[in-house]
Amino acid sequence: FYYTYIEAWCLDYAIMYITGDLNLASAGGIPEQSEAASKIFAETVGLNSNGIHAGGNLRTFLLWGLVFTLNITLVFRGISGGIEKFCQLAMPTMAVCAVIVLVRVLTLGTPDPAFPDQNVMGGLGYMWNPDFKVLANPQTWIAAAGQIFFSLSVGFGVIINYASYMKKDSDVVLSGVTAAATNEVFEVSFGGLITLTSAFVFLGASQATMVAGSTFGLGFNTFPIVFAQMGPMGRVIGAVWFFMLFLAAITSSISMYQPSLAFFEEALGKGRAAGTAILVAFCLVGSFMTMYFSKDLIFLDTVDSWVGTLGIYVLAMIQLCVFSYIFGVGKGIDEAHEGAHIRIPGIYKPILAFVSPLFLVSLFAFFSYNNLPTWISHVGEQPAAKYALGLIAACIVALCAMVYLGEQRLERRGIGLEGIDEPGPSSDSGPAGLEE
Repeated sequence: FYYTYIEAWCLDYAIMYITGDLNLASAGGIPEQSEAASKIFAETVGLNSNGIHAGGNLRTFLLWGLVFTLNITLVFRGISGGIEKFCQLAMPTMAVCAVIVLVRVLTLGTPDPAFPDQNVMGGLGYMWNPDFKVLANPQTWIAAAGQIFFSLSVGFGVIINYASYMKKDSDVVLSGVTAAATNEVFEVSFGGLITLTSAFVFLGASQATMVAGSTFGLGFNTFPIVFAQMGPMGRVIGAVWFFMLFLAAITSSISMYQPSLAFFEEALGKGRAAGTAILVAFCLVGSFMTMYFSKDLIFLDTVDSWVGTLGIYVLAMIQLCVFSYIFGVGKGIDEAHEGAHIRIPGIYKPILAFVSPLFLVSLFAFFSYNNLPTWISHVGEQPAAKYALGLIAACIVALCAMVYLGEQRLERRGIGLEGIDEPGPSSDSGPAGLEE
C-alpha cells in the first residue's frame, strides 16, 4: 500500500522537471543545491511534521489518488486486459528511458577538473570493486536478498500466483531464466551504473556510498543535484529518469495487488467487484496511515524494512525449505522440466537441497544476533514505528483469518491442496477459473 505513495513522488518529480518547477541549477553551488533539494523533498512528502495537510504538498496527495486509481483500474481489468497490456507498453518505454540516461551518464567524463578523481572510470571502479568490510555485515546480505526477492517477486506469493495461470507444459525454466536475466540487466547494468556512477562523478565517493545504502528519500535528495550538474540537458534527463522510476514502480505495485485480488476471488468466492472493494479498503487504511505519519518517513521506512526486506526474506527462506524438504527437489525439477526446452543443470539439486537453505538460515541467524536488537530498539524509541508494526500485525491477523475462512470454504467444496477431492455440497460459486 505504501508503494503507490512512492509512485506519486516519482510522478510529481517528473512533472516538476517538465514544468521547470524543479530547477536547482539556479540555486548556486552544490551545498546550496543540496539544501534546495532537501527542502523540495520535505515539502513533497510532508517530512517535517505528521500529516501531509500540516507540512506537505497537496499536489502529492492528489497525484497519489490518481496513481492509486490507475493501479486499481489495471488490476480490476485483469491480467490480460489490464496488467499485461500496461506492461507491454511500460517495459519498452522503461528500456528506452534507461538507455537515454545511461548513455548520458557514461559520457560524462571528468566534469569538474578540480576533482580529477571523480570521473566515469572512477565511478565504475567504485561500483564493481568489492568492499569486504561491508560484505561482512549480515544486514548487507539480508538487504540484498530482500531486494532480489522483491524484484523477482519471490517470497510473497506474486510469482506463485502468476505461475498458477500457466499451462502444465509451459516452459517455466526458460521463462525463469529470461525473467531473472532481464531483471538483472535493468537493475544492475542500468540502475546501478546510472545511480552509483553519476553520484560518484558529481558528489564523490562518500555521497555515492550513502546512495548505495539509502532508503527511498536519499535518492530524491541526491539525484536532482546530479541532474543540475548536467547543464541544460539535466532537466530532460531528470524528467526521463523519474518517469522511468514511476513506470518501474507501477509495474511492481500492480503485480503485488493481483495475488491479493486473486485470493479474494478464488479462496473467499468474491466477485471481481467485491474482491476489488476489499483490496481497496485494505490499501486505503495503509496508505492514509503512511501519508499521515509522514514525519521523517519513520512509518514508511519501518514498514518497508520489516515487510519489504525482512518479511520477504523470511517467507522466501520458508518457501525454499518447504520446496526442498517437503515437496522434494527432485520432484520439483521433474515438474519444471515438463514442456521445458532447456534442462536445469544437475548442480542445482545440491544447491537447492543444501547450499541455499543453509545459507539463508545461517544468514538470518547472524542477522538476528547482530542487527535485529537494533531494529527492535528503534521501534521502541519511535511512536510512528510502533504504529507501523501494529498495522503489520493487524494485517497478519486479518490475513490468517481470511486464509482460514478460505480453507474452510474450499474444503466444503471438496477442494484441497491436491486439487478437487470430491464433489462438495456447497452451493457457493466455485473459485475463479476452477470450473472452467
